[in-house]
Amino acid sequence: MKRHFILTLFIVGIGLNVSAQSTLDSVLAAIGNNNKTILLAQQYSETQKLAYKTGLAPTDPVFEYDYMFGRPANAGNQTDLTVTQAFDFPLVYARKKQLSGQQQLQTDMLFMAKRQEVLLSAKSVCIQLVYLNKLQIQLVQRQKDVAKIANDFQVKLDKGDGNALDVNKAKLQLIEIDKDLQMNRSQINQLNQHLTELNGGNVITFADTSYPLVPLVPPFEQIESDIESTDPLRQYLEQERVVSQKELEVSKALWLPKLEVGYHYQAILGQKFNGVHGGISIPLWQQKGTVKLQQSQIMFAEMELQEHSNEHYYEVKQLYERYENLKVTLTQYQQVFQSLDNKPLLDKSLAYGQISTIEYFMETGYYYNALNGYLETERDYYLVLAELYRYTL
Repeated sequence: MKRHFILTLFIVGIGLNVSAQSTLDSVLAAIGNNNKTILLAQQYSETQKLAYKTGLAPTDPVFEYDYMFGRPANAGNQTDLTVTQAFDFPLVYARKKQLSGQQQLQTDMLFMAKRQEVLLSAKSVCIQLVYLNKLQIQLVQRQKDVAKIANDFQVKLDKGDGNALDVNKAKLQLIEIDKDLQMNRSQINQLNQHLTELNGGNVITFADTSYPLVPLVPPFEQIESDIESTDPLRQYLEQERVVSQKELEVSKALWLPKLEVGYHYQAILGQKFNGVHGGISIPLWQQKGTVKLQQSQIMFAEMELQEHSNEHYYEVKQLYERYENLKVTLTQYQQVFQSLDNKPLLDKSLAYGQISTIEYFMETGYYYNALNGYLETERDYYLVLAELYRYTL
């Protein structure tokens, strides 16, 4: 029974219960709503969108009024009134509106990249907490076992059947376990505090001992393609290229003449004149070099996208290889622990005096070191999976 109890506590396969997933989802949902970095990025995105919507309309109309006194007195006074409206060639406004729309889309992608980064950090913290919570159960059980052994040795010593060396060895083991237990408990508290920080200061804890449910991992080519197609940072860089292209179109359109229309009224010596005012501005120098600049920015955006694609490909490839190696090691650990039955046998051997105290603690030390290695491998396995599936956050 004891063996089955230990296996139930510590051996966790790939198939996991749904409640663990919903618990993690609730943590991520809370952080998605409360995290200060996400809220700041959202506000920045909205501010940028408003900024990109400005400057799309024509300039304000201009009202000019002149009243001039004539000299000598019989020269009369002169009144001039002019109302003008300047505007770019109509194609410019169409190009600027298209540019604004693409810039707003790019702002959304930048926000999604920042949100994904925060949620991945939160998910990684939860995975580490699952590991520490599982380790806490193991350490508590070890503490109970060693405390019982130390108590049994003390009883035997009090009856004259034992020796002080065995009691001291058991007490030293108990001190080491208590130290590990306190350190583990402290790490759990610190990570829960970090979760609270990520949750905008709203207290939140994660006490689960089951890892999040993950889908069957496809071959590398497929998952790499899925990641690339949904990566918000790649989408941001692709959009940067589109924005640069639209900026080039705006720069070319600005080489078209600017127009000015209005009304002009003039009165002098009892005579009045009024009519239409018109003007045209020929862009000769102001836009010089802007087209070449935008062409250079398009080239830069394309190179930046290529650099990111190359770097990201090998980053995913390394993660996938690490995932495969951890999966092999984790499977080996699971197979060994499913058939491992040393702990109950060691307890009986110690109880009947078939092994010494030193031998018992050495053998149980091997067992718990292997168990710790299994738990660490399991944690690292799910951390890598979280990285691979960050695009689902």
